[in-house]
Amino acid sequence: MFRGTKKKFEVDLGEMRDERDLLSDFVKSKLKTDVAVSGNKISVHSEGLSAEDLKTLISKFVYRRNLNNKYWVALEDDTIKIKKFEGSKKNEKSKKNVTRPSTIKHGW
Repeated sequence: MFRGTKKKFEVDLGEMRDERDLLSDFVKSKLKTDVAVSGNKISVHSEGLSAEDLKTLISKFVYRRNLNNKYWVALEDDTIKIKKFEGSKKNEKSKKNVTRPSTIKHGW
C-alpha cells in the first residue's frame, strides 16, 4: 500500500572522521541509494533496507579497512554508531615503548 516509502538512517562516525568519504562511497556502491554527508554523520535513504542490514554493511567496511581492532559498530534505534574501543589508545602507547630484542649475530 505504501509503496515507495523511503526510510532514513543515520550513521554517526564518532572518531572515525577520516574514513567519511570512503564509507559514503562504499555504501553508495553497495546499496545503489541516496547517501548524504554532513559533518560527522552520513544519512542513508533507502527502500527495503533494515537498520540491521546497514549495520552489517558498515561492519564489513570497518573490517575490510582493518579498523576492527580500534572501532566497533553499534545499532541504537535507526542510528548506527561507530564507537572506539576504550583501550585502543593505551595499546598504541604501550607498543611504542617496547624494547626490541638484540639483533647481534653470535658466532658460536
